[in-house]
Amino acid sequence: MQKPSAVTPDAPAAIRSPLLTQEWLDLAFVHWAVEPAAVAGLMPRGTVPDTHDGLTYVGLVAFRMHRVGWFRLPGVPYLGSFPETNVRLYSVDAHGRRGVVFRSMDASRLIPVVLGRVGFRLPYLWSRMTVRSVGDTVTYTSSRRWPGPRGAHSRITLRTGERIHEPTALEHFLTARWGMHNVFFGGAAYLPNHHPRWPLHRARLLACDEDLVASAGIPATGEGPVSVLYSPGVPVRLGRPALPVSAAPAAP
Repeated sequence: MQKPSAVTPDAPAAIRSPLLTQEWLDLAFVHWAVEPAAVAGLMPRGTVPDTHDGLTYVGLVAFRMHRVGWFRLPGVPYLGSFPETNVRLYSVDAHGRRGVVFRSMDASRLIPVVLGRVGFRLPYLWSRMTVRSVGDTVTYTSSRRWPGPRGAHSRITLRTGERIHEPTALEHFLTARWGMHNVFFGGAAYLPNHHPRWPLHRARLLACDEDLVASAGIPATGEGPVSVLYSPGVPVRLGRPALPVSAAPAAP
């Protein structure tokens, strides 16, 4: 077992031959603190909850996916562009690789949902969704269609604030995640990503009516969010699934 890698604001390695390219735009990051034991049973085999100062986190991340493309081909303008809202946890494996674990991924295009579920075994779900900006406020809505629970929803409205020039250690921990852990067809593995350093802004949460976190099997925290951030977005490259995840490490 290796010591968890350092949390770095820049990607640790370039991805020269991407499996997928895309842009993530108009992102809302809403996070709650949870005890690691409360979510340990939701992690893929070979991973444990990643922690910061003894706590781990559940993230509700709403954004616009833009022009998803395969390999080095141009991004697809219609099918590759759609709103998405993810519920995610934070993970680390025996190789010390820090990442995220997606518990649900609501998206508004059916074909990408089916491809994500079948091709990558990701928890994509088809939903009615919108992202609307008015001045300095952004509203994200989602209502699930398939496969369920039908009607699971979220409505998030935030007001964007000043640019963050020096993110805190927690803000880096929550946003500078350079891969995902997922159970692919060959077993649990790590899929790396690369993008420029996040341009982050403070944000005020004006409204948050959602049951996506509970629908993802995550126990209620009973507390309000500990972090609300906004980013205009970044271009992203996703690499191929890396070494299979081995036996679970001890909690960091």
